[in-house]
Amino acid sequence: MVLKLKYRKTTVEDLTNVMLIYENARRFMVVNGNPDQWINGYPAVEHIKADIDRGVSYVGVTQSGEIAVVFSFILGDDPTYAVIEGEWLNSEPYGTIHRIASAGIMRNVGDDVIEFCASMINNLRADTHYNNHVMQQLLLRNGFSHCGTIYLLDGRPRLAYHREKVKFQHQND
Repeated sequence: MVLKLKYRKTTVEDLTNVMLIYENARRFMVVNGNPDQWINGYPAVEHIKADIDRGVSYVGVTQSGEIAVVFSFILGDDPTYAVIEGEWLNSEPYGTIHRIASAGIMRNVGDDVIEFCASMINNLRADTHYNNHVMQQLLLRNGFSHCGTIYLLDGRPRLAYHREKVKFQHQND
């Protein structure tokens, strides 16, 4: 798959645009039946600055230089994924996609983000709120399996998803 966007690490200079994208995403969630996931201004600028400092915040940029999507992608173990009510597909190294938000200027940017992340590591995990049907459909459409429930550090439950390595088959197989 050819990526539609160019991806780069988020910079401090991007913060104004990134925070506007997250604000729009919060409004989108409310309108689409998910008023309880990103509440009280989450994610706040402090979260995004911390992600920038850790080198895990990314933006997808259009050919004209406009930010179309923002997200965090973390390679390695996620502490909230250590315990799951259910079962992960495997215990191999993975990357986790968090806080994905579209600017709403392009369609299907979430699909593009997943393929970008898969270009770094094919074993992907993500979680979402039980009312976030848009994210659930994005994950399922992109080959993720619902594996159970995990709990955030504050105890709130999230639906857990996992996509294993894609196994390619040759046409002559």
